[in-house]
Amino acid sequence: MRPIDLTGFAEKFATHDDPWRTYSDRDEAVKRAAILHALGPGPLGRVLELGSGNGSNSRAMAARALRLHATEGTVEGVALTARAIADRPRARAIRLALPARFPQRDYDAIVIAELLYYLPPQAMRHVAKCVAQALRPGGRLVLAHHRIDYYDFAQHAAGIQQRFLDLTGTSWRTDTVRRRGRWHVVVARPICR
Repeated sequence: MRPIDLTGFAEKFATHDDPWRTYSDRDEAVKRAAILHALGPGPLGRVLELGSGNGSNSRAMAARALRLHATEGTVEGVALTARAIADRPRARAIRLALPARFPQRDYDAIVIAELLYYLPPQAMRHVAKCVAQALRPGGRLVLAHHRIDYYDFAQHAAGIQQRFLDLTGTSWRTDTVRRRGRWHVVVARPICR
């Protein structure tokens, strides 16, 4: 594997608005529906999306959130996300290159899709701790990732979501929302003691 970095993602978005066909691919639409199902019907309070890419998921989530912070590490991705949510006044596209401090302290839901295996292990550990601190009691963490490796990952895909949850230092109740051959979506809720 030869990991892609933010420069590589910026180049992809500068060349094509939808390099992974997230708006047009049927499988991506199924995954997006699973993410929305994991979030629940709403309305949700504050929602944080880490790694919004071109905003294809952001647009769908914005309809269910009273406030959405859709974060992306590249300038190009932030511009695409901003365009996708332009008609949603309570949604903001924010540049955030992980690991970094989140835009706010508390969120009712956090969505991480197709991101974790691009983070080096130390960065993923930092993000995991930040997620555990930022998710309100009773909140939902939605994870949607491939189960197979691609050439540009920094980490192997197999088990990435469980490894991330383990790094949070929190106990979780998890439910699989949808599993396909190449990806799966889970929702995790912290277990309060």
